[in-house]
Amino acid sequence: MIEKKIKNDSAIDAVLVGVIQQNQTEELEVEYLEELKFLAETAGANTLKIFTQKLAHPDSRTFVGKGKLEEIKKYVSHRNVGLVIFDDELTGSQITNIEKELQVTTIDRSDLILDIFASRAKTAQAKVQVELAQYQYILPRLKGMWKHLERQGGGIGSRGPGETEIETDRRIVKEKISLLRRRLNEIDKQAFTQRKDRGEFIRVALVGYTNVGKSTIMNLLSKSDVFAENKLFATLDTTTRKVVLGHTPFLLSDTVGFIRKLPHHLIESFKSTLDEVREADILLHVVDISHPQFEEQLAVVNKTLHELKSDEKPVIIVFNKMDEYEKRTFDEWLEPEVKQDLLRELKDKWQSQTEGNCVFISATEKINIDELRQTVLNNVRKMYQVRYPYKAEFFY
Repeated sequence: MIEKKIKNDSAIDAVLVGVIQQNQTEELEVEYLEELKFLAETAGANTLKIFTQKLAHPDSRTFVGKGKLEEIKKYVSHRNVGLVIFDDELTGSQITNIEKELQVTTIDRSDLILDIFASRAKTAQAKVQVELAQYQYILPRLKGMWKHLERQGGGIGSRGPGETEIETDRRIVKEKISLLRRRLNEIDKQAFTQRKDRGEFIRVALVGYTNVGKSTIMNLLSKSDVFAENKLFATLDTTTRKVVLGHTPFLLSDTVGFIRKLPHHLIESFKSTLDEVREADILLHVVDISHPQFEEQLAVVNKTLHELKSDEKPVIIVFNKMDEYEKRTFDEWLEPEVKQDLLRELKDKWQSQTEGNCVFISATEKINIDELRQTVLNNVRKMYQVRYPYKAEFFY
């Protein structure tokens, strides 16, 4: 496994940097940076300050402008800042140029997510997937990283040791990527065989944005003990449990959470993990309704499901954290009748948009869990009638 950049044994102080480009609003970039701050916290970094700059296009050399970089330099030089995190992907040469100016380790959002995934990977499959994604991230950045080793001057005969090292490293990385892909294919074949051996059960997969409460719901429905905490990507490896509701058995899988700006090479590496989504009969799309941008998060997940060709499956939208939603939305002095009217309007709106395929719960407070169980049970039984009609009569 490639060495992690953030050591979790002691917190490291960091600053975040974001650029507001032409196609973005300031409010949207603030939301991105709040998420980046949560990612940094998950990785073990403490955010001291957030820098933003409006630019039509990022600077090709240092991503931010010269003046902004000087402002960041002044700040980090007077404080014990050990890490600078950019919200967008940087090239190898940009990282080299920024680190030369700031004298501080610099990473981007993709590198940060890979760092978190590396710390969360427990199974052989997840470890190989993360390592593959890391090498795919490194490969196009090798030239920029090695630029400081190139010889001065040019022309015939000036081929320096830096360039030789680059080609050597590029060959090693490509060989490593090929090896990891072969290893991952072997693991995928074993996983496919295991899935085939599960028998003729309806499969239900929990999907959703990261940190929406999927693992907590998994524990409630399956009465298992899946790891869950208030951090991004708490679940990385897919967990599958057999669940029985009202004498009706089915398989329930918890999957890795989605996120905005998820690195493409990471999606590619984790497609085998997402096979649980592709092969599911029913999707439980969990949404953190207390989040100010929950509708955008819902759209991000729907877009990813479309990319996985899984958006045509039956979907139950589970609006989780209703207790937090009420705390955030309603004033404590609000009349109970008005509050109930507003909640009714919210539920009617989404019942209409989902054609009745939604439920409102709080997994941590165990509110409305019986309705969730009954909704899942009804959908599973319907699917048995479609998929395995000769079995359906035994499950009532």
